Amino acid sequence: MSRKQVTKKRAAAGDSSVEPKLTSKQLRQLIIDFVANQKNNTFNHKQVAYAIDATGPTYARPIEAILQTMAFDGDLIEEGRGSYRAPNRSNVATGVFVRRANGKNSVVTDNDGETISVAERNSMHALNGDRVKVIIAARRKGVEPEAEVVEIIEEKEQRFIGVLHVEKLYATLQTDSKFLATDIIIPRDKLKGGRTGDKAIVKITSWPDDAKCPVGEVIDILGASGDNNTEMHAILAEFGLPYRYPKNVEEAADKISAGITPDEVAKRVDLRGVTTFTIDPRDAKDFDDALSFRKLPNGNYEVGVHIADVTHYVKPDTIIDREAKNRATSVYLVDRTVPMLPEHLSNGICSLRPDEDKLTFSVLFEIDKDAKVRKSRICRTVTRSIRRFTYEEAQEVIETGKGDLVEEITILNDLAKKLRAERFADGSVEFERAEVRFEIDDKGHPVSVYFKEAKDANKLIEEFMLLANRTVATFVGRPGDGKKAKSFVYRVHDMPDPGKLADLAKIARTFGLKVKETGSSREVNRSINNMLKDVKGRGEENFLSTLAIRSMAKAVYTTLNIGHYGLAFDYYTHFTSPIRRYPDMMVHRLLERYLDNGRSVNVQKLEDLCKHSSDMEQLAANAERASIKYKQVEYMADHLGEIYEGTVSGVTEWGLYVELDDNMCEGLVPVRDLPGDYYDFDEKNYSLVGRRTGVRYRLGDKVKVQVARCSLERKQLDFALVDDEGHPVIDTLGNTKAVDTKKRGSKKKNASGRKRRK
Repeated sequence: MSRKQVTKKRAAAGDSSVEPKLTSKQLRQLIIDFVANQKNNTFNHKQVAYAIDATGPTYARPIEAILQTMAFDGDLIEEGRGSYRAPNRSNVATGVFVRRANGKNSVVTDNDGETISVAERNSMHALNGDRVKVIIAARRKGVEPEAEVVEIIEEKEQRFIGVLHVEKLYATLQTDSKFLATDIIIPRDKLKGGRTGDKAIVKITSWPDDAKCPVGEVIDILGASGDNNTEMHAILAEFGLPYRYPKNVEEAADKISAGITPDEVAKRVDLRGVTTFTIDPRDAKDFDDALSFRKLPNGNYEVGVHIADVTHYVKPDTIIDREAKNRATSVYLVDRTVPMLPEHLSNGICSLRPDEDKLTFSVLFEIDKDAKVRKSRICRTVTRSIRRFTYEEAQEVIETGKGDLVEEITILNDLAKKLRAERFADGSVEFERAEVRFEIDDKGHPVSVYFKEAKDANKLIEEFMLLANRTVATFVGRPGDGKKAKSFVYRVHDMPDPGKLADLAKIARTFGLKVKETGSSREVNRSINNMLKDVKGRGEENFLSTLAIRSMAKAVYTTLNIGHYGLAFDYYTHFTSPIRRYPDMMVHRLLERYLDNGRSVNVQKLEDLCKHSSDMEQLAANAERASIKYKQVEYMADHLGEIYEGTVSGVTEWGLYVELDDNMCEGLVPVRDLPGDYYDFDEKNYSLVGRRTGVRYRLGDKVKVQVARCSLERKQLDFALVDDEGHPVIDTLGNTKAVDTKKRGSKKKNASGRKRRK
């Protein structure tokens, strides 16, 4: 932009002054823009002045000074006295801004994905996720590069959750966002009825140049802070997930009938006379899947995996389908399920409830007594479950040999164990870790903790669901007879990160255990399984199993099949849970199309939906973890000052995370509270190491801690180390590390900025 363009812009904004003098900030920006377009051309201060239309004695000295400063900073190269050129490396870049409440802002550049620091004074008040243009200072030896935001190209929609404080003339939102260090000012006429103590969702509308705080308006009031429903809705809103179901979508669903007419039954395989049942968690209402079992005349067994035929009721591009597509998944918080589909469908028509005829999509297997699949068939069916088992009830049948359908469940369990053994022999990785669950009262307050562990009943269902998913994926991905595979949705899992795998192998060796770093996936996975088996019950079990999990990649949805590394399957998809996962609905539609010899679908549209589904799955998982963390802190707030044994579950530069053995609640021992020394973070060995004493705290170490602080606002639980007698640990000066036995919230801090966000 030249000086004339600046003048024109001012005039358009109502500034009628003629040829106003450029500020030093505007002059520098014009020069930066000029330099960015010069490539390898050389230039002097007169050429710059002419190009930016800033000629005359008023600007001569300032332009020279700016050029000299840029050359000193490395943003220009001085070829000769007064002659300059831009560095070979472009110092102008675009990228995504990353804002942090601790002030450590950065930009991730588009070209090379490099993360470059941005000081708050150079941020233009960009918010987390904004696309920005930056000027990158020249790299100097021993100095980390820095960037300055010069333009906010695209503002990402931002919403912040916090507690309102209403004053006489204005209100503030105190937010606990890790992406914003300051309160948000809200005019009283933008409160939407909010009152002091309410939790609200707010968007930023402006952030003036010289203001410490942005200005915003209330989008929605969630309710009183501390109320269970309010806090659960706040967690969903924090991750951009819906916390209410649209009324018009529910009304559309309510109009749908089961529609199991004689005409519809005639189009399907009628299996209502075959023994069929479900096994699900005790609090489940949406029964996606059922199993059927019967003996065949040849001595083999027919095992049916029957899945709710959701796409028979939810047609493409309807209002219900669009809502399901946007959500992509049901979200499972500690105390509730936030469904992908309206309740009339998820818990009613589609749910495979006992003693009701249901439309299903099925995979029928002929399996011999050695659990070898002799034949399989994919078809649409009508089924009728005769019994609903909880996992606990099915487990009791397995363990006692008594109860309903004992023969069917016993045989299926035997087959599942053989399928499982074969899967592990082929290289599937075996990770078994108990999950923490809470018993909550009628107000949503956690009163006790229990562990959810996978027993034989869980594994029985898991194996047949895996078999069905694998069979469906193979049917489409490897059609045989020289046919070309059609576009499809795969659930893939990439190979482990080589660096993390090498670290795991190195650390395992210190315990006398072996993990292969190279070789086929089967060989590597077998070595991991053997290591996990050998370390079972040893002190380092938690440490090594955690490292093994962290070495693995994340599973995602995609049209590009690379196989599933963790399961050691060449083809795998998600077919078995269409009530709660949109990718399964996509698979059902594709399967129906291809069974009818339909043409392959547009792969790019499919891939876009896969990416969206993967992203939403991750958000849902983050929300679930946040709800667990909130309940952990809420539960432990009733146990302030109590002492527990635990295991170091995470090591960072800011402290040790400790998971309590009794209840799996996790809290932080801040590094500032570690006794006896200053501690450095050894990232390679997952340790904090004392500089003077050499004392090392490592992932997997057993420690004893006291519950020190609980902050529900920040979902943070702090511990303090204690000795074997339960006494607070003493630091180097002989001072006792104090333990605060009172609930304490966080104080908010402000961050200032000098540039404008519009």
